[in-house]
Amino acid sequence: MNQNTSSDTMNALVSLTKRRGFVYPSSEIYGGLANAYEYGPLGVELKRNIMNLWWKRFIQQRADMVGLDSSIILHPKTWEASGHVGGFSDPLIDCKQCHHRKRADHLIEEHFAAKGEEKQVEGLANEELDQIIKDAKIPCPYCGAFDWTNVRQFNLLFETSIGIVPESESKAYLRGETAQGIFVTFKNILDSTRVKLPFGVGQTGKSFRNEITLGNFVFRTMEFEQAEIEYFFDPEQTDWVPLFADWQDKMWQFVTGDLGIATDHLRWREHPDEERSFYSKRTVDLEYQYPFGYKELWGLAYRTDYDLKQHMEYSGQDLRVVDSSTGRKFVPHVIEPAVGINRLFLMVLLEAYTQDEANQRIVLKLPKQIAPYRAAVFPLLKNKPELVAKAKEIFEQLSQDFPVAWDDRGNIGKRYLSQDEIGTPTCITVDFQTLEDGTVTLRDRDSMQQTRVAVEDIAAQL
Repeated sequence: MNQNTSSDTMNALVSLTKRRGFVYPSSEIYGGLANAYEYGPLGVELKRNIMNLWWKRFIQQRADMVGLDSSIILHPKTWEASGHVGGFSDPLIDCKQCHHRKRADHLIEEHFAAKGEEKQVEGLANEELDQIIKDAKIPCPYCGAFDWTNVRQFNLLFETSIGIVPESESKAYLRGETAQGIFVTFKNILDSTRVKLPFGVGQTGKSFRNEITLGNFVFRTMEFEQAEIEYFFDPEQTDWVPLFADWQDKMWQFVTGDLGIATDHLRWREHPDEERSFYSKRTVDLEYQYPFGYKELWGLAYRTDYDLKQHMEYSGQDLRVVDSSTGRKFVPHVIEPAVGINRLFLMVLLEAYTQDEANQRIVLKLPKQIAPYRAAVFPLLKNKPELVAKAKEIFEQLSQDFPVAWDDRGNIGKRYLSQDEIGTPTCITVDFQTLEDGTVTLRDRDSMQQTRVAVEDIAAQL
């Protein structure tokens, strides 16, 4: 588990992720691109495993769920209807001296956090944020000056253009969330499948936000991966209160059970009226204690029928559902659990990062179902052809069912430590006894204990 929440832990983890191929700075050969990252050979496996596990739990294992992969560039009116063009913005403030920009609410929260105080200001009006900054005399964190512009709103949508020639170019947007693709495809899903209310539609995919405040590694980036569900139901037939509570339970079980996160590193935060969207009856965030404080990991909102009604108005299409027993037409209501995969990724790494001082090693104690490799196979000596051949045979057999690493570099002790650092749960060593009796050494990552197992029993052990 995560042994502390200091910035030292974050710095050590960032260094490890680059050194071992989890995460690289984007476009580093050109000097990098702020707030953008590449997921390396191990990072892409870990991220994909987290996404696949989410998909398995919330889509494939539920009879009331279907999946979707909608377009990144949707019709521009989609974002007008959703309110993103007019209202998808954050409070921006500029330092007049060094010209650095910050989100005003983040500036305030970070200032008070440095003093050991927690201050929630998200959702306050620009004038209220201005007043707090003036009263607390909050300086610029970059140059130390106290010389700010007034707070103003900054739209987060990335604009682009579509069209073959300049004369026919039309403004479009990279999607700011995956949810709207579900709403605009709702009628197609209803007409082409046998789904009946209540049911949900889930999808994972890239979203894009022109973020003001950068930093904190992969926690807040311009391009990120989301996993969102819109769960549709008839408010006259289904009580939203227990349904909401059930989704909270499912989210909690996934994070604590599947991802192995300690409960004392998690908390629920209720959105107050001034922060909650006007169309939401209730919104809560599941927060994780990152080294930079408790931050949103997974949001849950009861969005009523707002989104479908907006798209009905802007598109002119009827998105109502017919109750087959009564003939009643109505617009379904929606509960939305939405999580950032990148935030799950960072949380899992922080939780797994362990400094084992007794054995002088760094260990990523990742749950085995999401670790980049389920096992690593070693020949005891790389210059003994008979050991290498047997180890290759075992590697090829196991790799049909599991992600398996091959390592024959250096001595066996260094190989163990190398696999510990990337979170491989089991190391399999082929030695001379293997050639005699058909057994191998299985070494456990966390306990470092070694046992002899028959070759034909390895898969069952994994």
